[in-house]
Amino acid sequence: MPYTIQLPTDKIIAHVDGAIGNIVFNNPERHNAVSLEMWDAVEIALSEFREIDDVRVIILSGSGGKSFVSGADISKFEKERGSKQATEHYNRRLKLVYDVIENFPKPTISMINGYCIGGGLNLAACTDIRIASDKSKFAMPAAKLALGYPFDAIRRLINAIGPASAKQLMFSAKSIDAERALILGLVQEVVSEDALSNHVETLAETIASNAPLTVAAMKFIAMQVMNSDPDTRDLTTCDAMVAECFKSEDYVEGRNAFMEKRRPNFKGR
Repeated sequence: MPYTIQLPTDKIIAHVDGAIGNIVFNNPERHNAVSLEMWDAVEIALSEFREIDDVRVIILSGSGGKSFVSGADISKFEKERGSKQATEHYNRRLKLVYDVIENFPKPTISMINGYCIGGGLNLAACTDIRIASDKSKFAMPAAKLALGYPFDAIRRLINAIGPASAKQLMFSAKSIDAERALILGLVQEVVSEDALSNHVETLAETIASNAPLTVAAMKFIAMQVMNSDPDTRDLTTCDAMVAECFKSEDYVEGRNAFMEKRRPNFKGR
């Protein structure tokens, strides 16, 4: 049965539906702009999902049908960034949560319907897979607002679409539509708004039905591949995770299911 995880704010909704953990940014009157308390709630939700073995995939989305996430909640700036100390605290918390999402051990999917701007674009770039509706718009407007953009945010965008396309998007501060985002590789699929939810859920269920140890190993190894410093890549853990797959009960189940022409029932052990 689906169930909801209790969080300190109703502007983030976290619920579990089978093998899928869902995080919904629920601030539609501000196009799902995110405050510090919302980022804190996201971290709590991810910590819960990390510990629930049955949760194998995470979907992040925005409520209201107009936006995925539109960045920081400007109405909270005086409280959350009103001093140098407050700004430094905010930036540390924000970096931590983005890092948690980017390095989360289970696959993450952004379900994007509408505007995906600034911090929302950075959030989407933290996830493994991005699926958008055909009405979605993407932009990094920092250059229009005289905002500084941190190294990790630019690194993620470059990893997603390459240096030249990332520079064009950043320098121009112009928005692009979903089809352009698909061409650039910023999103992996574009579907109609009506089909988006079912399409993403089907993808998540497909991933969740695969061998968890193998998927986890693939994600960890992919992160090591993306690490630009070969000297800090954890190849020992990569090898250990691959070996663990071959020693698992799931490996036996996978072979048996293939021979018996049936769907495997993977347990993650």
